[in-house]
Amino acid sequence: MTRELLDALLAVLLAPSCGACNEPLLHPTRGCVCPDCWNGVIQIAPPICTHCGGHTNPANAAFTPPVCSHCVGATPAVSAARAAGLHVGSLRAIVHALKYDGRRSLATPLAALMRSAGAELIESCDAVVPVPLHPSRRRERGFNQAEDLARHIGLPVVRALKRTRHTATQTALPAAERQANVAGAFIAGRQARQIRERTVLLIDDVRTTGATLEACASALREAGAREVCALTAARVETPGG
Repeated sequence: MTRELLDALLAVLLAPSCGACNEPLLHPTRGCVCPDCWNGVIQIAPPICTHCGGHTNPANAAFTPPVCSHCVGATPAVSAARAAGLHVGSLRAIVHALKYDGRRSLATPLAALMRSAGAELIESCDAVVPVPLHPSRRRERGFNQAEDLARHIGLPVVRALKRTRHTATQTALPAAERQANVAGAFIAGRQARQIRERTVLLIDDVRTTGATLEACASALREAGAREVCALTAARVETPGG
């Protein structure tokens, strides 16, 4: 009863809006995103490609483990990947609110979705490594969204990577240029010794083509990681899987 009264009072006095859809927020004490937006998150339909975490056509599910047409015959540095949902609709808006609007409280519920989607990966890993931002971008933003997510995954957080140069935002580049954009942009940091001979889980907010995750995984493997998996809050759907 007290919470309902507080929600009603805040709704009248502050008129807060949902951080994702901008509709009036009826229960502001329960978070800055409305239940409809959380319920609107589109999960990735099985069968799921083991390598990239995207949907694969049932015909490709016959592979053991199942892989999509983009990953057949590939030897990626990321051995397995998962995402909490597709980077469309409400999930895209929620990630945007975390990343660009500074709604850092969203890291907790987003990480809960990630834990559910990536439970098997988390169980097989020893630590999580957040994808780093360049120092200048971190100063501009004030935080690293990947690190905020990593803190809620349930494994030790190891800042094993450093970003050596400021790269153009991947979302602004065509797919063919993304790999070149991040090539050599990540190196092992001081904490990398903690991941030697261990299986680590890379954490980021969005997977688009996977170029950033691959560049990070390559650096971790060079630093001695036994295996590198990846878990993101969202991923862009790849046509023709």
